[in-house]
Amino acid sequence: MRIDIAGLRPERVAVVPSPLAELGMALHALSEPGHHPGLQGWVTGVLARLDPHLADRMCDADFLWTTTFADLFLPYAGIPGGAALPGATLAEELDLLDKLTDEQFVNAALEFSCATCYDVGGGWLVDAEQGRRALELAAARGPRQVRFTELLLTDPPKIRAWLRQFLQDCDEAFFAETWSRLRHQLAADARHKTELVRRKGLAEALAAASPAITLDEGAAEITVDKLSVGRTTTGDGPLILVPTSLGWPHLAVLYRPGWQPVVHYPVGSPELAAPPSVEQLALRMTALSHPVRMRICRHLARSAWTTSELAQAHGMTAPEISRHLSVLKKAGLITTRRRGRYVQHQLDIAVVARLGSDFLEGILR
Repeated sequence: MRIDIAGLRPERVAVVPSPLAELGMALHALSEPGHHPGLQGWVTGVLARLDPHLADRMCDADFLWTTTFADLFLPYAGIPGGAALPGATLAEELDLLDKLTDEQFVNAALEFSCATCYDVGGGWLVDAEQGRRALELAAARGPRQVRFTELLLTDPPKIRAWLRQFLQDCDEAFFAETWSRLRHQLAADARHKTELVRRKGLAEALAAASPAITLDEGAAEITVDKLSVGRTTTGDGPLILVPTSLGWPHLAVLYRPGWQPVVHYPVGSPELAAPPSVEQLALRMTALSHPVRMRICRHLARSAWTTSELAQAHGMTAPEISRHLSVLKKAGLITTRRRGRYVQHQLDIAVVARLGSDFLEGILR
């Protein structure tokens, strides 16, 4: 993942905590606790006292945050002009979310309800053929995604109102208390990184944020070492760094065209996972040693995918993907389930975690 920062002035580097981004990560951790073993106590406590009705609503669109979370949780990056930064309160950031156009909102939401990619383009609201394609993609994800996509395409204001109310209810139910505890740590980290930029330079601050982030000052380019490929530029706007206390091991980069780049980096990390079993080690490590299978694992770690979806994402044929899936399944690394006429595959996070935290962190980064 590469970020072109040519012409970026030090004062345009903004390190700012974001309550909305942290709420997105909180929802992700509640939906995918296997990604965050260090948060087990917090997850258990929140779910134990969560109102059943709110828990049901959390499932209505959990695909927006199960894979990590949608760009909707970083709305300041999409505000034209490149002047917007994370707000001090959740209410301020929800107001920024309201400032996104319907097209921006729909594009960001469809990425997860339909497994679309940044390079697919827009036009979902005005192009009937694009709309039909979105519904076809959603059908492979499940009936909830189909219902959400239909409403998203026909009545964006209704979905936007639903999401805002849901996030406000989550804040009242559990997040306000969590944020009051976390915001001081995040503010302190933001001050520290800002001081590093001022005194020692951007390269030092980025290295302190994550050893996976490097700066080539000669090329004016940041590289984030992830099992995904993308490129963006700061242009005339800022580079936004957002710390998260709930995010480890995820290191996210927003590189949506037309939006300012955002690096969402974790502060601190839990203890390392237990070592893998000796019996399965050779078979599983052999299965995971292939670079294509590592990239497939990155997708399957976040949600269930069909063979055809993986083939499209990797630019390969379905038989080629099937052969790789067969190796992973034989090693006991993936699970398979049938949903109607679709067969979906997903990585067994618990099994991979036993192989070692370094690999798990790499594919979830």
